[in-house]
Amino acid sequence: MASSSHNTFEGVDDFDQYYNQYCNQYFDQTFEDLCINHDDQEDTRKKRKKRVYIERNREEGNVRLWNDYFSETPTYTQNLFRRRFRMNKPLFMRIVDRLSNEVEFFRQKKDALGRSSLSPLQKCTAVIRVLAYGSTADVVDEYLRLGETTTRSCVEHFVEGIISLFGVEYLRRPTPADLQRLLQVGEFRGFPGMIGSIDCMHWEWKNCSTAWKGQYTRGSGTPTIVLEAVASYDLWIWHAFFGPPGTLNNINVLERSPVFDDIIKGQAPEVTFSVNGREYHLAYYLTDGIYPKWATFIQSISMPQVPKAVLFAQHQEAVRKDVERAFGVLQARFAIVKNPALFWDKAKIGNIMRACIILHNMIVEDE
Repeated sequence: MASSSHNTFEGVDDFDQYYNQYCNQYFDQTFEDLCINHDDQEDTRKKRKKRVYIERNREEGNVRLWNDYFSETPTYTQNLFRRRFRMNKPLFMRIVDRLSNEVEFFRQKKDALGRSSLSPLQKCTAVIRVLAYGSTADVVDEYLRLGETTTRSCVEHFVEGIISLFGVEYLRRPTPADLQRLLQVGEFRGFPGMIGSIDCMHWEWKNCSTAWKGQYTRGSGTPTIVLEAVASYDLWIWHAFFGPPGTLNNINVLERSPVFDDIIKGQAPEVTFSVNGREYHLAYYLTDGIYPKWATFIQSISMPQVPKAVLFAQHQEAVRKDVERAFGVLQARFAIVKNPALFWDKAKIGNIMRACIILHNMIVEDE
């Protein structure tokens, strides 16, 4: 046994020498492989396209914007401001002040070098241009000195701020004073008890997920998202329900809509009016022929025969166009709602639609 063990190792000195030689050779080879891999990674990094830093001189863009629209002697007059910003200057400044004071993203700060960040005017103007013209995010780069990702971030924070700060006031149900005014106007127009008209609008979703296209695509061949709205004579939008897929018709959207939640809960406003000597206690909306024949809907008469029916159909169809006009004005003011939606996230698209409706109502009140 001792002889066998001695023959195996041939002595301790020989084993140590062999072990050290093996280890040195192994670690040398491993280190060489690591160096080769490191060099390959360095070559790969060099081949990758590096992000190019662009000095946009944002201070210069802020001074130009101020001199063009907000100085004591601006370059462009009030009518051009109204045309390009879709609202009057006092209303725009009110929005900028609220956002800069109550939303952290829009507060102007300074970096470690003491250099000021983008001003609230630059950020809000960039968002208004994107909403009003329906353009891509990098269009405002040359004038306002904002990059594409910064503009997109401004849009997302802007619409969230508009909804949180102004949504309760400008996307509300009619108050008793509003309801009384709507009823008076409705009676003057020949429809006592009428508080508005209801209809649906489709917004094309260009970047809809392929897995969802079948759900959102109808006969037009393009995916759309539905907006249900109630509008009054002054184009104020009192109710907005956005999000159902485009394959649904007005009846299916109505089944999902919360427009009659108050009536279901027994919280409907008290309304009293009489027609032909009969008293009614439930306000109604004017609709087209697809809606069901409920007590809260008044449709036109299809194929009227007698003069009285012809006259009623003409008046009903004329007054019902209030909601169609509201859709048209909304799309004219904010082309982003008219053009196909370029966002991928449906929640962000919904925020944009709600913010545009709130801004639309603010403009209606201001003007």
